[in-house]
Amino acid sequence: MGEISIKINIADRVYPLKVNMEEEEIIRRAAKLINDRIKEYQENYAVRDKQDLLAMSVLHYATSSLKAEKKVTVEDTEVADKVYQLDHLLSEFFSKS
Repeated sequence: MGEISIKINIADRVYPLKVNMEEEEIIRRAAKLINDRIKEYQENYAVRDKQDLLAMSVLHYATSSLKAEKKVTVEDTEVADKVYQLDHLLSEFFSKS
């Protein structure tokens, strides 16, 4: 799969991009999420400046990303602990046999 040229509209500005074909759908969905978030902020807050709306949207998604990253780290640690406990129990069980 090769690269393709696409145009993405974010906050009423068009950005030409070259992306891998596999990434096109994800990039288009990301742009839609950003535009939806901007629209939500415009409707719910007295903010009209696109720069401020973009900054608020970036802060929202960066915060969400960091929370998800932290959750995955915690879950990975918990899974590793459970695997260690299970391994210890199995080792004890088989060493008694």
